Amino acid sequence: MTDAWRSTGPSGGAYPPGTPCWVSLMVHGTAVTQEFYGALFGWEFQPGPRQLGPYVRALLDGREVAGLGQLPPDRHLPIAWTPYFASDDVDLTAATVRHCGGTVGVGPLDAGEAGRLAIGSDPTGAVFGIWQAAAHLGTDITGVPGTPAWDELLTYDTESVAKFYEVVFGYEERPVASPDPDTDHVTLHVQGRSVAGIHGVGAALPRDRGPHWLTYFEATDTDEAARRVLALGGHVLTPPHDTPQGRVATVADPEGAVFALVHMER
Repeated sequence: MTDAWRSTGPSGGAYPPGTPCWVSLMVHGTAVTQEFYGALFGWEFQPGPRQLGPYVRALLDGREVAGLGQLPPDRHLPIAWTPYFASDDVDLTAATVRHCGGTVGVGPLDAGEAGRLAIGSDPTGAVFGIWQAAAHLGTDITGVPGTPAWDELLTYDTESVAKFYEVVFGYEERPVASPDPDTDHVTLHVQGRSVAGIHGVGAALPRDRGPHWLTYFEATDTDEAARRVLALGGHVLTPPHDTPQGRVATVADPEGAVFALVHMER
């Protein structure tokens, strides 16, 4: 995570294929959710494409960070942050997802002039998005508190699913060096740079969630941010603790969307 992709951003151009380029959350109560993340990260909001219903983009200092959408009232889907991976051809990538044993539940479809998207899942059921940029390149500010810092797939074991992502997005897979021989952890690389991780946690995977992608957001102070999550009506699932990548806490917003907070030393 120390050389995570989001520390540089797109620099005026599209993200390389396979790179996490956006993160989006679909909820039932957008007003409460905007209030929560606005108070936690200092986000402001502006309307975005409405192909999937009411949708806003979160901005930090006037620059796009993430998206928030509203689920239809009759849809009882899991509330979860979804990372989007860049693609030069979303239709071809979606077809590859299907060919490799995954599913495509939404799209491919146009998001106005912003670009083209699809939402799929890997063979274990973990949901992710695919984004082909046009006017909207993706996350426009990185490396500061309140911005996405890293995406990691929590799954049963890396071997069962790493090949899927390698074929679909062209990643180079590298094992994570660790003194623990039982560590099951790999990083996914694009153009020699680590962009995401896969962490096999076996029986420690929550039974009520199954395999899923976890997005990390940068925090000035992980402990203080975790306390603020509680004060704003959220939950702390894993208290702040030190890791080789920085001080991390796993939390959830008032609707139950899980994400992580991380303060990385630079």
